[in-house]
Formats: sequence, C-alpha cells, structure tokens
Amino acid sequence: MSDWSAGGRGLRAPDRFYSEIFPDSVVGAVHRAPSDYPAGKEGDVLTVEFTVAGLPCFGLNGGPEFKHNEAFSFQIATDDQEETDRYWNAIVGNGGQESVCGWCKDKWGISWQIIPRVLTDAMAAGGDEAKRAFDAMMTMVKIDVAAIEAARRG
Repeated sequence: MSDWSAGGRGLRAPDRFYSEIFPDSVVGAVHRAPSDYPAGKEGDVLTVEFTVAGLPCFGLNGGPEFKHNEAFSFQIATDDQEETDRYWNAIVGNGGQESVCGWCKDKWGISWQIIPRVLTDAMAAGGDEAKRAFDAMMTMVKIDVAAIEAARRG
C-alpha cells in the first residue's frame, strides 16, 4: 500500500512508514472502492485503519482537494535528545520538512510535534522556569534538550 489511491491520485498513504518508526503502530484494514466512482477507479484505496503510537486513526481518501494542515498534528513525547533526534530525523529525513518549535511535517504533509518531556515539565512548572524554557524553545527548530534544561535552571 504505497498510495491511498491508485495511480498516485489523492493522498499518499503512511504505508509501513509509521509502524517502522513508532512503537505500538500498525496498519490495519484497507478498504478499496468496489467500482469506479466520479473521483476515482475501482480498486482505489478509500479508507485505511491504522494505529500510530497507540492512537487509533482512520484515514479517508478525500482526494487532492482536501489538504492536511496544522489544525491536526501528532504529538510525540520523548525522554531525551537521542529519542528526539531519532523521531525527528525519521520524519524530516524521509521527505519531510522542518518547521519551528519542535514541529515538522512528514512526506504526506501531516504535522508532528516532537516534544521532549523536559519541555512539557518546564511549562507545567509555570512561573519564571516556564518562561525561560518557552523563550528558549521559541529560538529552536528541533528541540535541544540540553538548552531547555539549562533554561529551566536559569
């Protein structure tokens, strides 16, 4: 399953990409069109059931007129820089693109937030610690764990 629709029409599918990167991720049922229809052909993928990092998802082939945007994103909490780098590099390094403040997009245009727990812990602490961590994050593309830890300490 490399396309969500035959002949490259419509959205590209997550294929096995997500399940190879994120634990507790699988591609489930794939439902195909039983006959031709106005926007596609018999055999085109219509829907895909999949799980990403334990989150059940349902993908619908809405065709090229329905684009992904930042109104929806996956957020992946990481424990350290190594894990942050691994997920970031897997997404960005395989046709994705970097954004800012821990955000990136995969090759299908789906937004991801790769956020180390040290950052969310700092934000939850509130006060000056949160402000310093937030200000540090605002200067970053991929989150730098050591820089966030330093900002937390002041």
